Amino acid sequence: MSRVSSPPRSTHILTVPYEGGEERRGPVTMGQANMIRCMLRDEPAHINIHDLWPVPAATTTETAVDALRALTVRHEALRTTFAHTTSPHSAGSVPDEQVVARKGEFTVTVLDHAALPADAAAYAESLARRARAERFHLDRDFPLRISLVALAGAPVFVALAASHAVTDVSALAVLKEEFLALLAGHALPPVTALTPLGLAAEEASPAGRRKSEASLRYWERIIRTGPQAMFAEPGAEGTEVRAPQLTLRSRRGARALALVAERTGGLPSTVLLTAWCALIAHRTEQPACVAAVPTSNRYHPRLARSVNTVSQDALLSLDVRVPTFDALLRKAWGAALNAYRHSQFDAVGLWEMIGRATFERGSRFARDVVFNDVSTLPATVASVTSGAGEDTGTPGAAAGPELEFVRGPEQVLPTRVLTFVHAIDPVLHLGTWCDPALFEPEEAEGFLTGLVRLLEAAATRDVPLDSLTEVTGVRPVERGPGWCRVDGSWTSPPLVAAVLGEALGGLPVHVTTDGSLTEAPDGPALTAYIAAGGTPLTPARAHTALMDALPGRPGVLAPRRYVIVQDPPADAGRTGAWLRQQILREGTGRDRRV
Repeated sequence: MSRVSSPPRSTHILTVPYEGGEERRGPVTMGQANMIRCMLRDEPAHINIHDLWPVPAATTTETAVDALRALTVRHEALRTTFAHTTSPHSAGSVPDEQVVARKGEFTVTVLDHAALPADAAAYAESLARRARAERFHLDRDFPLRISLVALAGAPVFVALAASHAVTDVSALAVLKEEFLALLAGHALPPVTALTPLGLAAEEASPAGRRKSEASLRYWERIIRTGPQAMFAEPGAEGTEVRAPQLTLRSRRGARALALVAERTGGLPSTVLLTAWCALIAHRTEQPACVAAVPTSNRYHPRLARSVNTVSQDALLSLDVRVPTFDALLRKAWGAALNAYRHSQFDAVGLWEMIGRATFERGSRFARDVVFNDVSTLPATVASVTSGAGEDTGTPGAAAGPELEFVRGPEQVLPTRVLTFVHAIDPVLHLGTWCDPALFEPEEAEGFLTGLVRLLEAAATRDVPLDSLTEVTGVRPVERGPGWCRVDGSWTSPPLVAAVLGEALGGLPVHVTTDGSLTEAPDGPALTAYIAAGGTPLTPARAHTALMDALPGRPGVLAPRRYVIVQDPPADAGRTGAWLRQQILREGTGRDRRV
């Protein structure tokens, strides 16, 4: 990315007062509680979001600031801070009340330049991204950190970082659209979308509570039975990865997607989701694609244009064990709808359930695959920074490339594969981040090329799913010896033994999948043999120690049974030798004996 050749010729901060709307307070929404929990836990650069809004020529600074003031008065979320209704409260606890102000003020930093670099949009976007690094104070800060990038006194871009407690990508897209409409002199229609307080009231109603409870049951079924991680394989390590951005723009992909939709009668968005899930499951050699679909919780018309954070994942679980693409497409619509219907939940209750269910199962839920389709929303920062002359999927854009990749900056993410769908017509425009430990640069490009090839093949025929390697060029992962499927997840017993031994301070451990000794309902389970020596080890302590070591190790699954003996056998690599040792204690470690 090019840098500006000289700093701004002047920098000054405008204090902007506002007054209007109604002063109100009430409980936080489930989405707010969910994101605040993340904001209190994660680094601000990871959880805050940003956007870039172009400012039309001939716009004055005063006009741009007036538009920002009007948006603040219009949307309660921008006048919202958070508080605790109980005192004292524990440090780091999630506030339980949102407070909407009637009047207040915010600041705009004006950065005036004598000249901007050729890639002015990329420069301005870097300012917005840099502004994410500072934490928002939930009890007092205005939720937008705004810079006005100007050239010789004329504003060119609004670069902003936003608090995820009151906005998400969809909300920023709505704000951007309305900002540009105000600058064009248009009157905005009345707000009909749910306000955050309105949504909180619905969620607290009996119907809302029943919906939340149903969502938790839906999630629990997937947490207990699905793969604990899609990318459970050698090289998948750590809870966060630094991944480079890879952008695909392809007219070939858009044409093929339209033809598949026409041939099958499916919605283009569902067709693309189906193809992406099929390829992810094929690459990971999983029987189902489990993916977070964050923006899908705006499917209700009253939420579609709500300036709010409704960022609660819809958790998609699509069983790919069908013979053909068309059969998978028929399943995908129902699976996606089921996920969308169960995307509103009590975040605290969800994580309590996940903790309980994973401890009992012996797994660690990994949100390692995310698919975020924002193609139906107004253009986002990706289209602004896409480069001059390149098609961004907007009406009137120049003809785009048949198939093109553009590499962008790295970003630290708590996922292995993150995909944003920015446009599907007339150009398929995807932004993807893939864990470089699992995807070399050419493999990441090959994966997205394979997606286009799958769409092209499905445009004319029903593609057998057992031919995906031939059709797409994407091969399933080769895990190597020692890996097997246990309780719906890929795991490596030698790796489990190594991690468990390390967690227990170096005690000798042997792990086996001998199904004749212990059976899970859907197949063999793991059994761990531990030589405790003089250590007063119990199955519960062994299980707890391993569970504490699971984060960042998606290939490790806890044994179903722990067998504790005094000393290791001479032939410690043979299960039969461990069976001849005197058993001191045995159990599941999950507060019940076998």
